[in-house]
Amino acid sequence: MTSQADKFGKVAVLLGGQSAEREISLKSGGAVLTALVRQGVDAHGLDLAQTGALEQLGSGGFARAFIILHGRGGEDGQIQGALETIGLAYTGSGVLGSALGMDKYRCKRLWQGCGLPTADFALLRQEADLAQAGALGFPLMIKPAREGSSIGMARADDPETLVKAWRAAAQYDALVLAERWIKGPEYTCAVLNGEALPLIRLETPRDFYDYEAKYLADTTRYLCPCGLDAESESCLKTLCLDAFDTVGAAGWGRVDFMLDGSGQPYLLEVNTVPGMTDHSLVPMAAQVHGLDFDALVWRILETSLE
Repeated sequence: MTSQADKFGKVAVLLGGQSAEREISLKSGGAVLTALVRQGVDAHGLDLAQTGALEQLGSGGFARAFIILHGRGGEDGQIQGALETIGLAYTGSGVLGSALGMDKYRCKRLWQGCGLPTADFALLRQEADLAQAGALGFPLMIKPAREGSSIGMARADDPETLVKAWRAAAQYDALVLAERWIKGPEYTCAVLNGEALPLIRLETPRDFYDYEAKYLADTTRYLCPCGLDAESESCLKTLCLDAFDTVGAAGWGRVDFMLDGSGQPYLLEVNTVPGMTDHSLVPMAAQVHGLDFDALVWRILETSLE
């Protein structure tokens, strides 16, 4: 009798890589690989930082790839383009959606042009551009334009801390984004095959939901159900699906946003390869939706069949 897992063939779980998010990707990839093997899938981990890894994809008899590479090289369209070139099916967003989702500046420009709400911002290429950021008014959120996991992010409360925050962010990316600070709760919306999963409200005693709050602190609270009334949550889910679709994202991912004091939403970013660790948000939302981790991983792998 043919197993349902046979429809996938031999699967390469792409993990690790060389981005600043390598360690998170190794954890996510390990969890995904274990879940696939547990369900009978012929899955094999492949660290893209290893010499000859790309060649193995072409010569190893793989039918498809489960991309669980976070950050540059895996979430920005590069690996997607390589897989397109060799004709190997893969999970999640394509080249364009991945590239736009990773580039926070161009993503926000696109949302802005389509009339979707996002905080005012300025692009900082050099120190002379800091005046444009200051014109937005303090405090500001400073972040590398093309990094994830809150890496290189900091709050700037005045011109002096703005300079420090810009210099720190510029160590990760030549393009740095300054955003008007939004005071209010942060939420995330997981997307799976065109469906928005239950919203999660993030609460942290820190200034914002930074790397420490995401992966290390035990003081971060995740509220799901998120506490909003059904109508409000439904409207926000629709907004997130629109934001996801606008950048060309597909398959699965996550949209982050905040609400200000008046309840006005502001889109923050799209994650086209979100974390799948024990602290990660998509598995939390899926669990509330009725999907355990194994079922979620299976559903994500199915996006490679389309």
